[in-house]
Amino acid sequence: MNYPLIKPKYYYSLWREVVNFVKKPNTVKNLEKSTRIKIYDTIGLYILKLILLIPVVLFFALVYNPENVQSVSMAERFSPPILLLVGGIILPFFEELTFRLSLRFKPTYFVVSSIVLSYYILTKFVFFTKISAVDDSFMMRVAISIAIGLVLFPIVNIKQVKDTLAQFWSTNFRAIYYLSCVFFAWAHITKYEVNLTNVLLLPILTLPQLMSALLYGYLRISFGFKYPLLFHMFTNLLALSLSLLPFGD
Repeated sequence: MNYPLIKPKYYYSLWREVVNFVKKPNTVKNLEKSTRIKIYDTIGLYILKLILLIPVVLFFALVYNPENVQSVSMAERFSPPILLLVGGIILPFFEELTFRLSLRFKPTYFVVSSIVLSYYILTKFVFFTKISAVDDSFMMRVAISIAIGLVLFPIVNIKQVKDTLAQFWSTNFRAIYYLSCVFFAWAHITKYEVNLTNVLLLPILTLPQLMSALLYGYLRISFGFKYPLLFHMFTNLLALSLSLLPFGD
């Protein structure tokens, strides 16, 4: 039997594939690899990510370890099963819809990403509440976001608009990919208290999310949407599950 995950050469080859994509992002889907190999690659990338993040983990452990106020807030508001559902399934799903679904342009993908992004912006910068908060403003945030989507859908399906956007995506994909990665990473600054130190250390504090975004984007384009989605969900579920253990801190 061929088990690539136990072969060092496999990780070197996989790493080179990802690096080549990150250096020159493109919208070419990988049609050569079987589902089995795609699953191996997704697991392999997770292992590579853990290894590469060791210096960041040491930085947090030995140099500067800011309190994760988001995790504390969610732990206070949700029971462990609901915490795993919200933090491990629902939030990753919505983040992937926002930042990865429309990396490959289609009018429907663009509209769905716009709806979820609108909800995020309304939540954080208009109503100043939490993404997962079902409060008095929740239905209004949802309704406005859906209304924006309903307005956008017929517009982006006009042939001239659709063709223009498709051409824009093709011509500027490199910038779109990089910006989606940076925005995804920097949006996670809300995990921490916003103070001068955390803002100055933003590139380091959000380095795990930046690395994740680079990998998720590669998987999205090369293999399809479900691969980064499952990768993201597994990452969050594992982290949340460990945090619930007695030594979680």
